[in-house]
Amino acid sequence: MTQGVDFPQGDAGPLRAEPVLLRGISKSYDGSANVVDALNLDVGAGEFLTILGPSGSGKTSILMMLAGFERPSAGSIRIGERDVSILPPHRRNIGMVFQHYALFPHLTIAQNLAYPLQARRWARQDVAERVEWALSLVRLTAMGSRHPSQLSGGQQQRIALARALIYNPQLVLMDEPLGALDKQLRDQMQDEIIRIHRKLGPTIIYVTHDQGEALSLSDRVCVFEGGRIAQIGAPTDLYEAPTNAFVAGFLGENNAIGGIFLSSDGDRCHVRLKGGEIVCAINIGNGSYGEPVSLAIRPERVKAVPEGSPNVLHVEVIDATYLGDSHRVRSRASDGTEIIWKLPNCGGQALPTPGETIRLGWRTEDARAFPAPRI
Repeated sequence: MTQGVDFPQGDAGPLRAEPVLLRGISKSYDGSANVVDALNLDVGAGEFLTILGPSGSGKTSILMMLAGFERPSAGSIRIGERDVSILPPHRRNIGMVFQHYALFPHLTIAQNLAYPLQARRWARQDVAERVEWALSLVRLTAMGSRHPSQLSGGQQQRIALARALIYNPQLVLMDEPLGALDKQLRDQMQDEIIRIHRKLGPTIIYVTHDQGEALSLSDRVCVFEGGRIAQIGAPTDLYEAPTNAFVAGFLGENNAIGGIFLSSDGDRCHVRLKGGEIVCAINIGNGSYGEPVSLAIRPERVKAVPEGSPNVLHVEVIDATYLGDSHRVRSRASDGTEIIWKLPNCGGQALPTPGETIRLGWRTEDARAFPAPRI
Protein backbone atom coordinates (compact mmCIF):
# COMPACT_ATOMS: atom_id res chain seq x y z
CA MET A 1 0.00 0.00 0.00
CA THR A 2 1.02 3.58 -0.58
CA GLN A 3 2.43 5.10 2.59
CA GLY A 4 0.10 7.52 4.35
CA VAL A 5 -2.89 6.73 2.14
CA ASP A 6 -6.14 6.07 4.00
CA PHE A 7 -8.93 4.80 1.79
CA PRO A 8 -11.59 2.07 1.87
CA GLN A 9 -11.30 -1.16 -0.08
CA GLY A 10 -14.18 -3.20 -1.45
CA ASP A 11 -17.24 -2.64 0.72
CA ALA A 12 -15.32 -0.94 3.53
CA GLY A 13 -16.75 1.92 5.58
CA PRO A 14 -17.05 5.68 5.16
CA LEU A 15 -14.61 8.15 3.67
CA ARG A 16 -12.79 10.65 5.83
CA ALA A 17 -15.31 13.48 6.15
CA GLU A 18 -14.44 16.86 7.65
CA PRO A 19 -16.56 19.76 8.89
CA VAL A 20 -16.48 23.06 6.98
CA LEU A 21 -16.61 26.46 8.66
CA LEU A 22 -17.04 29.79 6.86
CA ARG A 23 -16.59 32.88 9.00
CA GLY A 24 -17.33 36.43 7.85
CA ILE A 25 -16.99 35.51 4.16
CA SER A 26 -17.55 38.36 1.73
CA LYS A 27 -16.81 38.53 -1.98
CA SER A 28 -16.73 41.57 -4.23
CA TYR A 29 -15.60 41.54 -7.84
CA ASP A 30 -15.63 45.32 -8.31
CA GLY A 31 -14.49 46.48 -4.88
CA SER A 32 -17.91 47.97 -4.19
CA ALA A 33 -20.92 45.62 -4.16
CA ASN A 34 -20.68 42.29 -2.34
CA VAL A 35 -22.08 39.24 -4.13
CA VAL A 36 -21.53 37.34 -0.86
CA ASP A 37 -21.95 39.42 2.27
CA ALA A 38 -20.56 38.55 5.74
CA LEU A 39 -21.46 34.87 5.48
CA ASN A 40 -21.19 32.57 8.49
CA LEU A 41 -21.92 28.91 7.76
CA ASP A 42 -21.15 25.62 9.52
CA VAL A 43 -21.35 22.32 7.63
CA GLY A 44 -21.07 19.17 9.73
CA ALA A 45 -18.72 16.28 8.93
CA GLY A 46 -20.58 13.93 6.59
CA GLU A 47 -23.45 16.36 6.05
CA PHE A 48 -25.16 16.85 2.68
CA LEU A 49 -25.83 20.59 2.41
CA THR A 50 -27.47 22.13 -0.64
CA ILE A 51 -27.05 25.80 -1.47
CA LEU A 52 -30.13 26.96 -3.33
CA GLY A 53 -30.96 30.32 -4.80
CA PRO A 54 -31.80 32.28 -7.94
CA SER A 55 -29.21 33.47 -10.43
CA GLY A 56 -27.00 36.17 -8.91
CA SER A 57 -27.72 35.18 -5.30
CA GLY A 58 -24.06 34.28 -4.62
CA LYS A 59 -24.26 30.49 -4.50
CA THR A 60 -21.72 29.82 -7.26
CA SER A 61 -19.30 32.36 -5.79
CA ILE A 62 -19.40 30.44 -2.49
CA LEU A 63 -18.58 27.21 -4.30
CA MET A 64 -15.69 28.82 -6.19
CA MET A 65 -14.23 30.17 -2.94
CA LEU A 66 -14.55 26.77 -1.27
CA ALA A 67 -12.80 25.16 -4.22
CA GLY A 68 -10.00 27.74 -4.24
CA PHE A 69 -10.76 29.16 -7.70
CA GLU A 70 -11.67 32.48 -6.08
CA ARG A 71 -10.31 34.12 -2.93
CA PRO A 72 -12.69 35.71 -0.44
CA SER A 73 -12.47 39.48 -0.11
CA ALA A 74 -12.85 39.01 3.65
CA GLY A 75 -13.24 36.18 6.12
CA SER A 76 -11.86 32.66 6.50
CA ILE A 77 -12.61 29.12 5.30
CA ARG A 78 -11.71 26.08 7.38
CA ILE A 79 -11.93 22.47 6.28
CA GLY A 80 -11.35 20.29 9.31
CA GLU A 81 -8.41 21.70 11.23
CA ARG A 82 -6.93 23.61 8.28
CA ASP A 83 -7.48 27.22 7.27
CA VAL A 84 -7.63 26.93 3.47
CA SER A 85 -8.63 30.52 2.71
CA ILE A 86 -5.57 31.24 0.54
CA LEU A 87 -4.56 27.70 -0.45
CA PRO A 88 -4.69 26.83 -4.18
CA PRO A 89 -7.23 24.18 -5.29
CA HIS A 90 -4.73 21.30 -5.54
CA ARG A 91 -3.78 21.67 -1.86
CA ARG A 92 -7.34 21.54 -0.47
CA ASN A 93 -8.08 17.81 -0.99
CA ILE A 94 -11.50 18.60 -2.48
CA GLY A 95 -13.42 16.53 -5.02
CA MET A 96 -15.52 18.39 -7.59
CA VAL A 97 -18.39 17.30 -9.84
CA PHE A 98 -19.40 19.66 -12.64
CA GLN A 99 -22.46 19.87 -14.86
CA HIS A 100 -20.50 18.96 -17.98
CA TYR A 101 -18.58 15.93 -16.62
CA ALA A 102 -15.06 17.28 -17.52
CA LEU A 103 -13.86 13.80 -18.59
CA PHE A 104 -10.84 13.51 -20.89
CA PRO A 105 -12.28 12.29 -24.23
CA HIS A 106 -9.02 10.67 -25.41
CA LEU A 107 -8.62 8.55 -22.24
CA THR A 108 -10.54 5.42 -21.31
CA ILE A 109 -12.84 5.48 -18.31
CA ALA A 110 -10.26 3.62 -16.23
CA GLN A 111 -7.58 6.12 -17.28
CA ASN A 112 -9.87 9.04 -16.39
CA LEU A 113 -10.32 7.57 -12.93
CA ALA A 114 -6.63 6.82 -12.54
CA TYR A 115 -5.51 10.33 -13.52
CA PRO A 116 -6.01 12.11 -10.14
CA LEU A 117 -4.30 9.21 -8.34
CA GLN A 118 -1.31 9.26 -10.70
CA ALA A 119 -1.07 13.03 -10.24
CA ARG A 120 -0.76 12.31 -6.50
CA ARG A 121 1.94 9.71 -7.25
CA TRP A 122 0.11 6.68 -5.98
CA ALA A 123 1.76 3.32 -6.58
CA ARG A 124 0.60 1.46 -9.70
CA GLN A 125 -0.99 -1.43 -7.82
CA ASP A 126 -2.85 0.96 -5.50
CA VAL A 127 -4.14 2.89 -8.52
CA ALA A 128 -5.44 -0.31 -10.18
CA GLU A 129 -7.19 -1.42 -6.97
CA ARG A 130 -8.72 1.99 -6.39
CA VAL A 131 -10.00 2.28 -9.98
CA GLU A 132 -11.64 -1.12 -9.64
CA TRP A 133 -13.21 0.03 -6.35
CA ALA A 134 -14.52 3.25 -7.94
CA LEU A 135 -16.08 1.45 -10.92
CA SER A 136 -17.78 -0.96 -8.52
CA LEU A 137 -19.01 1.95 -6.39
CA VAL A 138 -20.98 3.46 -9.31
CA ARG A 139 -21.91 0.01 -10.69
CA LEU A 140 -20.03 0.37 -13.97
CA THR A 141 -17.41 -2.38 -13.57
CA ALA A 142 -17.61 -3.40 -17.24
CA MET A 143 -17.01 0.13 -18.59
CA GLY A 144 -13.35 0.68 -17.70
CA SER A 145 -12.02 0.09 -21.22
CA ARG A 146 -14.54 2.35 -22.94
CA HIS A 147 -14.13 6.02 -23.81
CA PRO A 148 -16.50 8.74 -22.54
CA SER A 149 -18.19 9.08 -25.94
CA GLN A 150 -19.31 5.45 -25.65
CA LEU A 151 -21.24 6.11 -22.43
CA SER A 152 -24.64 7.71 -21.89
CA GLY A 153 -24.93 11.07 -20.13
CA GLY A 154 -25.99 9.39 -16.91
CA GLN A 155 -23.08 6.94 -17.06
CA GLN A 156 -20.61 9.78 -17.69
CA GLN A 157 -21.94 11.67 -14.68
CA ARG A 158 -21.55 8.56 -12.51
CA ILE A 159 -17.93 8.32 -13.63
CA ALA A 160 -17.43 12.02 -12.83
CA LEU A 161 -18.83 11.33 -9.35
CA ALA A 162 -16.54 8.32 -8.90
CA ARG A 163 -13.53 10.40 -9.96
CA ALA A 164 -14.40 13.06 -7.37
CA LEU A 165 -14.46 10.41 -4.62
CA ILE A 166 -11.57 8.19 -5.72
CA TYR A 167 -8.76 9.90 -3.76
CA ASN A 168 -10.75 10.17 -0.50
CA PRO A 169 -11.37 13.94 -0.42
CA GLN A 170 -12.27 15.71 2.80
CA LEU A 171 -15.04 17.60 0.99
CA VAL A 172 -17.00 17.05 -2.25
CA LEU A 173 -18.38 20.07 -4.12
CA MET A 174 -21.10 19.60 -6.74
CA ASP A 175 -21.95 22.45 -9.13
CA GLU A 176 -25.31 21.87 -10.88
CA PRO A 177 -24.17 18.29 -11.65
CA LEU A 178 -27.50 17.08 -13.06
CA GLY A 179 -28.36 20.14 -15.15
CA ALA A 180 -27.40 18.52 -18.47
CA LEU A 181 -29.52 15.38 -17.95
CA ASP A 182 -33.14 14.76 -18.90
CA LYS A 183 -35.71 14.26 -16.14
CA GLN A 184 -35.55 10.46 -16.04
CA LEU A 185 -31.75 10.46 -15.84
CA ARG A 186 -31.83 13.24 -13.21
CA ASP A 187 -34.14 11.14 -11.06
CA GLN A 188 -31.85 8.10 -11.45
CA MET A 189 -28.75 10.15 -10.60
CA GLN A 190 -30.42 11.62 -7.52
CA ASP A 191 -31.00 8.05 -6.30
CA GLU A 192 -27.37 7.23 -7.09
CA ILE A 193 -26.02 10.25 -5.21
CA ILE A 194 -28.19 9.44 -2.18
CA ARG A 195 -27.01 5.80 -2.22
CA ILE A 196 -23.33 6.77 -2.40
CA HIS A 197 -23.66 9.41 0.31
CA ARG A 198 -25.31 6.90 2.64
CA LYS A 199 -22.66 4.30 1.84
CA LEU A 200 -19.54 6.46 2.19
CA GLY A 201 -20.68 9.50 4.20
CA PRO A 202 -18.59 12.26 2.58
CA THR A 203 -19.21 15.91 3.38
CA ILE A 204 -21.04 17.26 0.32
CA ILE A 205 -21.88 20.86 -0.57
CA TYR A 206 -24.21 20.89 -3.56
CA VAL A 207 -25.18 23.98 -5.56
CA THR A 208 -28.39 24.05 -7.60
CA HIS A 209 -31.32 26.21 -8.62
CA ASP A 210 -33.57 23.13 -8.78
CA GLN A 211 -35.85 23.09 -5.73
CA GLY A 212 -36.81 19.44 -6.24
CA GLU A 213 -33.17 18.33 -6.10
CA ALA A 214 -32.58 20.37 -2.97
CA LEU A 215 -35.58 18.89 -1.17
CA SER A 216 -34.90 15.27 -2.11
CA LEU A 217 -31.11 15.10 -1.68
CA SER A 218 -30.20 17.21 1.31
CA ASP A 219 -29.80 16.89 5.06
CA ARG A 220 -30.14 20.68 5.13
CA VAL A 221 -30.91 23.35 2.53
CA CYS A 222 -29.43 26.84 2.62
CA VAL A 223 -31.52 29.32 0.63
CA PHE A 224 -29.64 32.39 -0.58
CA GLU A 225 -30.98 35.80 -1.48
CA GLY A 226 -28.75 38.72 -2.43
CA GLY A 227 -25.55 37.18 -1.05
CA ARG A 228 -27.05 36.36 2.36
CA ILE A 229 -28.73 33.35 3.92
CA ALA A 230 -32.51 33.79 3.75
CA GLN A 231 -33.13 30.56 5.69
CA ILE A 232 -31.29 27.34 6.46
CA GLY A 233 -32.72 24.11 7.80
CA ALA A 234 -34.05 20.66 7.01
CA PRO A 235 -35.98 20.41 3.72
CA THR A 236 -39.26 19.76 5.54
CA ASP A 237 -38.75 22.84 7.74
CA LEU A 238 -38.11 25.14 4.79
CA TYR A 239 -41.04 23.83 2.76
CA GLU A 240 -43.57 23.49 5.58
CA ALA A 241 -42.49 26.45 7.74
CA PRO A 242 -40.72 29.17 5.72
CA THR A 243 -39.74 32.11 7.88
CA ASN A 244 -40.06 34.79 5.19
CA ALA A 245 -41.98 35.47 2.01
CA PHE A 246 -38.94 34.99 -0.24
CA VAL A 247 -38.34 31.40 0.88
CA ALA A 248 -42.07 30.64 0.72
CA GLY A 249 -42.19 31.86 -2.87
CA PHE A 250 -38.89 30.43 -4.06
CA LEU A 251 -39.05 26.92 -2.62
CA GLY A 252 -41.91 25.27 -4.45
CA GLU A 253 -45.12 26.74 -5.83
CA ASN A 254 -46.96 29.11 -3.53
CA ASN A 255 -50.04 31.32 -3.45
CA ALA A 256 -49.44 34.87 -2.22
CA ILE A 257 -52.75 36.43 -1.15
CA GLY A 258 -52.81 40.05 -0.02
CA GLY A 259 -54.72 41.28 3.01
CA ILE A 260 -54.79 43.51 6.10
CA PHE A 261 -53.67 42.41 9.57
CA LEU A 262 -56.50 42.64 12.11
CA SER A 263 -55.46 40.92 15.35
CA SER A 264 -53.31 38.18 16.82
CA ASP A 265 -53.86 35.40 19.32
CA GLY A 266 -50.53 33.84 20.25
CA ASP A 267 -48.96 32.46 17.08
CA ARG A 268 -52.16 32.94 15.07
CA CYS A 269 -53.71 36.01 13.52
CA HIS A 270 -56.83 37.22 11.74
CA VAL A 271 -56.50 38.80 8.32
CA ARG A 272 -59.06 40.61 6.16
CA LEU A 273 -58.48 39.71 2.53
CA LYS A 274 -58.89 42.26 -0.24
CA GLY A 275 -62.21 40.68 -1.16
CA GLY A 276 -63.52 41.25 2.39
CA GLU A 277 -63.19 37.70 3.72
CA ILE A 278 -61.73 37.32 7.23
CA VAL A 279 -59.42 34.32 7.63
CA CYS A 280 -57.00 32.91 10.17
CA ALA A 281 -53.28 32.12 9.60
CA ILE A 282 -49.99 31.54 11.40
CA ASN A 283 -48.56 34.91 12.44
CA ILE A 284 -45.05 35.57 11.06
CA GLY A 285 -43.52 38.98 11.71
CA ASN A 286 -45.60 40.32 14.64
CA GLY A 287 -47.97 42.43 12.54
CA SER A 288 -49.94 45.40 13.84
CA TYR A 289 -53.54 46.38 13.12
CA GLY A 290 -54.01 47.80 9.63
CA GLU A 291 -50.64 46.65 8.26
CA PRO A 292 -50.61 44.94 4.84
CA VAL A 293 -49.71 41.24 4.91
CA SER A 294 -49.28 38.46 2.38
CA LEU A 295 -50.69 34.99 3.06
CA ALA A 296 -48.51 32.14 1.78
CA ILE A 297 -50.44 28.91 1.07
CA ARG A 298 -49.20 25.88 -0.90
CA PRO A 299 -51.53 24.85 -3.77
CA GLU A 300 -51.77 21.27 -2.45
CA ARG A 301 -53.11 22.61 0.88
CA VAL A 302 -56.02 24.46 -0.78
CA LYS A 303 -59.24 22.46 -1.22
CA ALA A 304 -62.86 22.88 -2.23
CA VAL A 305 -64.86 23.10 1.02
CA PRO A 306 -68.56 23.03 1.98
CA GLU A 307 -70.53 26.08 3.03
CA GLY A 308 -69.89 27.16 6.61
CA SER A 309 -66.22 26.10 6.64
CA PRO A 310 -63.59 28.45 8.15
CA ASN A 311 -61.06 30.27 5.98
CA VAL A 312 -63.31 30.37 2.92
CA LEU A 313 -62.44 32.19 -0.29
CA HIS A 314 -64.89 32.31 -3.21
CA VAL A 315 -63.16 32.01 -6.58
CA GLU A 316 -64.02 31.63 -10.24
CA VAL A 317 -62.33 28.76 -12.08
CA ILE A 318 -60.13 29.80 -15.00
CA ASP A 319 -58.84 26.43 -16.23
CA ALA A 320 -57.47 23.04 -15.14
CA THR A 321 -54.23 21.47 -16.40
CA TYR A 322 -53.65 17.72 -16.37
CA LEU A 323 -50.33 16.82 -14.66
CA GLY A 324 -50.68 13.05 -14.48
CA ASP A 325 -50.84 12.53 -10.73
CA SER A 326 -52.98 15.65 -10.24
CA HIS A 327 -54.81 18.51 -11.93
CA ARG A 328 -53.52 22.06 -11.44
CA VAL A 329 -56.50 24.40 -11.24
CA ARG A 330 -56.18 28.13 -11.81
CA SER A 331 -58.87 30.33 -10.31
CA ARG A 332 -59.49 34.01 -9.63
CA ALA A 333 -60.67 35.70 -6.42
CA SER A 334 -63.06 38.67 -6.47
CA ASP A 335 -60.17 41.16 -6.26
CA GLY A 336 -58.45 39.55 -9.27
CA THR A 337 -55.82 37.58 -7.30
CA GLU A 338 -54.98 34.30 -9.02
CA ILE A 339 -55.24 31.25 -6.75
CA ILE A 340 -53.68 27.91 -7.69
CA TRP A 341 -54.91 24.65 -6.17
CA LYS A 342 -54.40 21.00 -6.95
CA LEU A 343 -56.78 18.07 -7.26
CA PRO A 344 -55.19 14.63 -6.79
CA ASN A 345 -55.92 12.34 -9.73
CA CYS A 346 -57.88 9.67 -7.86
CA GLY A 347 -59.85 8.65 -10.94
CA GLY A 348 -63.51 9.33 -11.64
CA GLN A 349 -63.80 12.68 -9.90
CA ALA A 350 -65.51 15.57 -11.67
CA LEU A 351 -63.25 18.47 -12.61
CA PRO A 352 -64.32 22.08 -12.10
CA THR A 353 -65.27 23.86 -15.31
CA PRO A 354 -64.12 27.33 -16.43
CA GLY A 355 -66.47 30.01 -15.10
CA GLU A 356 -67.69 27.87 -12.18
CA THR A 357 -67.68 29.46 -8.71
CA ILE A 358 -65.94 27.37 -6.03
CA ARG A 359 -65.52 27.77 -2.27
CA LEU A 360 -61.86 27.18 -1.43
CA GLY A 361 -60.48 26.75 2.07
CA TRP A 362 -57.43 25.69 4.05
CA ARG A 363 -56.36 24.74 7.55
CA THR A 364 -55.11 27.66 9.62
CA GLU A 365 -51.73 25.95 10.15
CA ASP A 366 -51.26 25.75 6.36
CA ALA A 367 -51.36 29.54 5.85
CA ARG A 368 -48.58 31.87 6.99
CA ALA A 369 -49.04 35.64 7.22
CA PHE A 370 -45.88 37.55 6.27
CA PRO A 371 -45.37 41.32 6.19
CA ALA A 372 -46.26 42.42 2.66
CA PRO A 373 -43.15 43.04 0.54
CA ARG A 374 -42.35 46.71 0.02
CA ILE A 375 -42.59 47.88 -3.57
